[in-house]
Amino acid sequence: MNKMINTVRSKKSKYLQWLYGTVLLLCVVTTQAQDAGLTIEQCYKLAETNYPLTKQRGLIEETKNFSVENIAKGVYPQFGVNGSATYQSDVTKISIPGFKIPTASKDQYKLYGEVSQTLTGFGINKQNKEISKASAELQEQNLETQIYALKERINQIFFGVLLIDGQLEQNELSKADIQTGINKVQAAIANGTDFRNNLNKLKAQLLQTDQHSIDLRATRKSYMDMLGLFINQPIDERTVLVKPAVPVLTDSIMRPELKTYDLQLKQYQLQQRLTKINNYPQLSAFFQGGIGQPSPVNLLAAGLSGYYITGLRLSWNIGGLYTLKRDLLINKNNQLMTDAQRNTFLFNTSLTLKQQNADITRYQQLMQSDNAIISLRESVKTASAAQLANGVITTNDYLQDINAESEARQNKVLHEIQWLISMYAVKTTSGGK
Repeated sequence: MNKMINTVRSKKSKYLQWLYGTVLLLCVVTTQAQDAGLTIEQCYKLAETNYPLTKQRGLIEETKNFSVENIAKGVYPQFGVNGSATYQSDVTKISIPGFKIPTASKDQYKLYGEVSQTLTGFGINKQNKEISKASAELQEQNLETQIYALKERINQIFFGVLLIDGQLEQNELSKADIQTGINKVQAAIANGTDFRNNLNKLKAQLLQTDQHSIDLRATRKSYMDMLGLFINQPIDERTVLVKPAVPVLTDSIMRPELKTYDLQLKQYQLQQRLTKINNYPQLSAFFQGGIGQPSPVNLLAAGLSGYYITGLRLSWNIGGLYTLKRDLLINKNNQLMTDAQRNTFLFNTSLTLKQQNADITRYQQLMQSDNAIISLRESVKTASAAQLANGVITTNDYLQDINAESEARQNKVLHEIQWLISMYAVKTTSGGK
């Protein structure tokens, strides 16, 4: 008994060790993923998965399957039951001398069932199935177009956070420079060569820089909260966003809207063919059987009797021919309008791409001079720090030089992020992968 208990304890201990090890491994993997940061591609995928409209995909597919199955049953044999009871003012009477011919009753009854099978409706059925599938494809593509628009919103939030991160980093550099000035002025005051008023100016500037950092962090938090809602992930102000790599751009336009226009044209073409087929003569086979008084196949049978009729039935609704030409012209006009909308979309998208490419060029040119400006501003600030320590310049002069360098660094950060935003704007506008 003790041996059994020890065995159970041993197995339980091993299970607990395995469980703890698994949990620890998951924690390590999660921590590594958090340390690695959140990429913009991950945000795209998570936002698409979490977006409420995405749930329509399954519903569209399910509805399409139901519709196609219902249409397919349209070529199955059709069964119907009919009946009637009538009374008429007179009936046909036949009188032949020497013969007694029965006369039908004025009250007549009929109950019958009929089975019919179309022989020419398979083409219509097939066309209806194709239209149903094309309609579902068009709905799915419209959904893809709406979901694709999420990328622009993710870009705005994601790069907004990166811009704030760059500003916070430069703010810390400005604070370090101001603190350097505070240390120098404090030393000068201790030596009796400077005034406390200058020290207070530097401290006030340091507090203002701290306030700017507080504002930036608050704005960053609101951006991160919005991003968290889009991707449905628990992120906070400590979450690191990975600066995206420079994308590979293309001159081709591959937006999902283009496929939407193509599918719309396809649906019009299928509808045009169906309009023609619906005006063809229709042939079906039928079998009718029932009881009647008098019998529909023998009017001289006075009593209630059974009967059946079988054969072929031809039907042709020529009323559709009156409007066929105009129906086809309406369909053709719809195709031309869709084609015009497609060309308009391509034209407007091309104009947007030209403007975005011009922005890329502009920011590239600005970035080329940013480093030179920063280098010059930094050398001026360094010289000002030495002059401040020697009492050659005032505190205001030193603060102006610090602010000038800070502005130059902020401009560099701004131009780099704006350049990257323009690159991804081109990628999103063109539909590049």
